[in-house]
Amino acid sequence: MLRIINFRIPVQEAERLEELIVKKYSPLRGQIKTIHVVRRAVDARKKPNITFVYTLFLEVQNENQVFKKLSRHKDITLMEPEIPEPIQLGTELMQHRPVVVGFGPAGMLAAFYLAREGYRPIVLERGQDVDQRTLDVEAFWKQGIFKPESNVQFGEGGAGTFSDGKLTTRVTHPRLHEIATYFVEFGAPEEILYKHKPHVGTDILRHMVKAMREQIIAWGGEVRFGAHVTDIMTENNRITGVTINGTESLPADIVLCGIGHSARDTYRMLYDRGVQMEGKSFAIGVRIEHDQDVIDTSQYGVHSADIGLGAAEYSLVYHDKEKDRSCYSFCMCPGGQVVASASEEGGVVTNGMSLYARDSGIANSALVVTVGPRDFGAHPLAGIDFQREWEEKAFILGGRNYHAPIQTVGHFLERTADNHVQREHYSYEPGVTPADIRECLPTFVTDTLADALPYFGRRIHGFDGDQVCMTGVETRTSAPLRLLRDEDRVSLSTEGFYPIGEGAGYAGGIMSAALDGAETAILIMNRYSPLKGENHE
Repeated sequence: MLRIINFRIPVQEAERLEELIVKKYSPLRGQIKTIHVVRRAVDARKKPNITFVYTLFLEVQNENQVFKKLSRHKDITLMEPEIPEPIQLGTELMQHRPVVVGFGPAGMLAAFYLAREGYRPIVLERGQDVDQRTLDVEAFWKQGIFKPESNVQFGEGGAGTFSDGKLTTRVTHPRLHEIATYFVEFGAPEEILYKHKPHVGTDILRHMVKAMREQIIAWGGEVRFGAHVTDIMTENNRITGVTINGTESLPADIVLCGIGHSARDTYRMLYDRGVQMEGKSFAIGVRIEHDQDVIDTSQYGVHSADIGLGAAEYSLVYHDKEKDRSCYSFCMCPGGQVVASASEEGGVVTNGMSLYARDSGIANSALVVTVGPRDFGAHPLAGIDFQREWEEKAFILGGRNYHAPIQTVGHFLERTADNHVQREHYSYEPGVTPADIRECLPTFVTDTLADALPYFGRRIHGFDGDQVCMTGVETRTSAPLRLLRDEDRVSLSTEGFYPIGEGAGYAGGIMSAALDGAETAILIMNRYSPLKGENHE
């Protein structure tokens, strides 16, 4: 197979890809059997001349002869695609079916791989299936009816179900492509296999996770919703079972814990049961939103529709060396909306979401400042208390009805006396209340935001405009602690207990969490044999 890197064409000519390949590399004429787009990125550095930059795999006839003619080109190499190692099944016996706690990306992919190989996992998800969960979330957004066990954080698909559905990751691993291929098989667009910054969108994600759940069940797995793990049972530092909803006991010698970054009561329970954990850094701040045209024209130099591109993205970072603080954009959602994401009564939490089309006309992103144990203390659960403190202040500031406090950039930076935001300039539901964001965030966070906003405005024209809206607060950028595990991914304190995914502190998004769940399941399968007989119930 031939690999071509740095193949650059104008975005308007993407449909002519094969023609342009042959035009540049004439020995390929009449020899190409298939073209696999491995990666496609947008280069907008020379506005308005925007280009796609491709990495391609080509299957060709007479491969060695063709490559000999092309070998002088530094961007063409002869190679074989990297594929994941085959899964080797172990021989050690399980006493019970493996239990997967949580049905977000980590738990879902762990259950998927286990079920595929005949291990018949039992999935316990505290929230509801995606259909009921969607109804509950919409009732919260439209009517302010909050359900602690069925919301943006808890339920089928995890927090990623109500997000932009980004599938980017800094992790490199051959199994990532395999996982993405499964996503496509269950409904994701094929472009996620090659786009530089792929996304699915919350509308497609909801169908995809449901289809994957149905496949897990078809392979012999079991998925239980409304099944909140309220305790774990151990004996001689080994897991022996879990308690569901405070009443039901389920024996288990293998438990994969993919609880997500907002399962605060579960963190507390695990701490009380002696599961080793430590506090870690995360980030807090606000959501900022702009008309999408502001971002498009800044990034592309023209309206995105004029050159056939989707809504533009951005990534911004500000460092204050003297204060040793950083502010950065996080979870940027082109053509999306700001959403209410509380998981506890009496707190306001924001996040960003978009549909696959990214056509709302609103760009939003978190602007967050890094915080860590130096700010909230060394106790493993101190980060949770820190998050909760500012969420509760935002709840009070918003009116105690899940309305969010909002403030214009001009008012925040004391450039204008008016903090009035027109309806078209915010998207958060169930409602907003004009307020001073400084009252629901630490001073060092708001001071860093105040320094960062003009800096960002010099990079994206209009970013710090006086009427630009900020909504508070964003606190759930990542897990506030890490459940410690060894090189085999087993808890340092509890044999048979496997912390996985973002909630355990080992991932930072859908793909890395999915990979962590899949790879942990594979390690378990390397050790244990598939279940057989009627004794494994």
